[in-house]
Amino acid sequence: MFLSTEGRGSIYAIGDIHGCSRALDSLLDYLNPGVNDIVITLGDYIDRGNDSKRVIDRLLRLAQTTNWYGILGNHEQMMLNVLSGQMKPKPWLDYGGRETLASYGVKRPNGFLPKSHEDFVSQLHDYIELDEFFLTHASYDPAAPIDQQSAEALRWQHLEKEIPKPHFSGKTAIVGHTANLDGEVVDFGHLICLDTFCYGGGWLSAMELRSRAVWQFSQWGKRRV
Repeated sequence: MFLSTEGRGSIYAIGDIHGCSRALDSLLDYLNPGVNDIVITLGDYIDRGNDSKRVIDRLLRLAQTTNWYGILGNHEQMMLNVLSGQMKPKPWLDYGGRETLASYGVKRPNGFLPKSHEDFVSQLHDYIELDEFFLTHASYDPAAPIDQQSAEALRWQHLEKEIPKPHFSGKTAIVGHTANLDGEVVDFGHLICLDTFCYGGGWLSAMELRSRAVWQFSQWGKRRV
C-alpha cells in the first residue's frame, strides 16, 4: 500500500507490541497523535505478553482519532492459519498463542475473535510505502519491487540470518520482527529495526520517521529516559 504523506503532521512507526498493552497505552498517551498525524504499527500485536485483546482494543480506538495503519505480523499470520484450518494449533500455542487465548478468556482457538477483532486483522497490510520509507514486519528482498515482495521476506525473514542490502528504490526500510535483546533500536542507515523486546524485559519503541526521534516504554508503562 502506498500512502501519501503530503500535508500530514508527524509520522510514527511502532515496533512489535506482543500483548504489552500497558506499554502501548503509555506510549500513545505520551505521543497523543492527532487527526493530522500518521501512526503505523509494524505487526505482532498478539502473543507472548498477557494483554493481546487489550492491545487490539486500544488500536481500534486509536483508529478513530488519528490515521492508523497496521502491518500483518507473522504471529497474526499463524493465528489466521489456525483459525482457517491451514495449520494445527500446537505450533502457534507454543509460540505465544496460549497467552493470546487467555487474554480472551478462552482455552481453545475455535472462533474466539469478536467481529471487530476479525475486521482488525483483515485490514492489516503486507507493507506500507511512503515517499522516503517503506515499512514491513520482518525484512525485504532488495532487488524486488516493494509491491512484489514474498510473504517469507515480509513476515518471517530474520535480520540475524541476513542484513539485506539497501533497496534499489533508495528508500529507507523500517522493520520489526528481529528482537534486539539489548532494547536498543538498530539503525543500519538504509534499514532501521524497531523490535526492542518489550515483552521480554526490553522496551516498546516508537520512531517519528522524519526526525528519527525515538520514544520507549517498558511493559509496565514506564518511559525510558
